Amino acid sequence: MALRQIRELGDEILLKPCRDVKEVTPRIRELIDDMFETLYDADGVGLAAPQVGILKKIVVIDIGDDPHVLINPVLLETSGEQRGNEGCLSVPGKYGVVTRPNYAKVLYYDEDMQQRELEGTELLARAILHELDHLEGKLYVDMAEDGLHNVEELEEENN
Repeated sequence: MALRQIRELGDEILLKPCRDVKEVTPRIRELIDDMFETLYDADGVGLAAPQVGILKKIVVIDIGDDPHVLINPVLLETSGEQRGNEGCLSVPGKYGVVTRPNYAKVLYYDEDMQQRELEGTELLARAILHELDHLEGKLYVDMAEDGLHNVEELEEENN
């Protein structure tokens, strides 16, 4: 396993749509392992392959309960609404207020290319939707309702 460089806002790769994964090869398994290591090192909750420079439909998510690997995810259903602070490992030191559905259901393939479904609410729903946006070349900064703010401001408010 190895840490991968996280691409940051301004890198054109973040704006490009990703391609489907046809099969899980040893290189794809290595990429997934590297993505988890990179995610944990950066103290994040989700990471999409384009954030590490790979235009493949792969997402890793870990909100602290159970790590998820989503290959070729397709959004099936959303409902409700949540409004809250959102950040991104590709936009370090910043956050914005984003409104998203409070529930998300996604169809995906696991590392054995077995079809699965994942349902989530609150933080898991937000993470799923945020990472799926990355696969389409979309960034949360375009949905931030009142622009971007420095994380330090948020930390000061919470102290």
